[in-house]
Amino acid sequence: MSVEPTTAAAMPTPDRPPAVEFRSVTKVYGAGTNRAATAIESVTFSIPDLPDHGEFSAFLGPSGCGKSTVLRLVAGLEPQHPPTSGEVLVLGKPVVGPGADRGMVFQDYTSFDNRTVLDNVVFGLECRGVPRKAREAEGRDWIERVGLDPVRDARKYPHELSGGMRQRVAIARTLVLRPRIILMDEPFGALDPATRLDMQDLLVKLWREVQATVLFVTHSVEEAVYLGDRVFVMATTPGRIAEDIPVPAPTRPARETQQEQWFHDTVNTIHERIERIEAEAQRRNGK
Repeated sequence: MSVEPTTAAAMPTPDRPPAVEFRSVTKVYGAGTNRAATAIESVTFSIPDLPDHGEFSAFLGPSGCGKSTVLRLVAGLEPQHPPTSGEVLVLGKPVVGPGADRGMVFQDYTSFDNRTVLDNVVFGLECRGVPRKAREAEGRDWIERVGLDPVRDARKYPHELSGGMRQRVAIARTLVLRPRIILMDEPFGALDPATRLDMQDLLVKLWREVQATVLFVTHSVEEAVYLGDRVFVMATTPGRIAEDIPVPAPTRPARETQQEQWFHDTVNTIHERIERIEAEAQRRNGK
């Protein structure tokens, strides 16, 4: 596979545990019943906790390969958590449930319909007991950071916003809490192509500001290659890591990057790999 040389990246240090680590993790839904279904099996990977950088890992693969299961195991969300076997660790400690060190952005627009944009963004700060004046000042700052107007948009309600604007609110609500690890489950999947590219550029900008570790689930090969420091290609039946591909970190806007030859070559190579994975799964299932 042909890719451009990457720029020098932050290196893991021996005294820092991985940001996220899976050790032979298997998740079976309905274990012990006649409806048992294995979502992922013996998944092992390690994402380093890179100082002053934060790695951006994209998880890519066909439907049913367990991408969202992996993400929700990291988040500590039921019914995916706990794993049936194996260990899921965050910053060297076993995941026992949701935590303030992790923030999650879903594909669905998960705003509170009865709260304004500002009140949605500062919800987590409110739960932490941050005084109103301080949390609203922080909230307006993040509203502006995600490309919304802190004066015009702050008092709007979710039903008054476009899909792209609502995802900006969801991102601001997550990042205002400054989690060490950001989990994103197809956050741009429902957006139109032009808005999706704009959101990718915004995410890269904010990721560099907060220097967090990001785990990003997507069905789009182009999105994974543009955003990721590396791409985990997953296979199905059962879900597993089929390949771990390092890719160049984004240095130019998405629209420009997608015109470059190395980008096309990398995307085509990964498309071919996914097609082989799907064909192998169909052969195993006798289809």
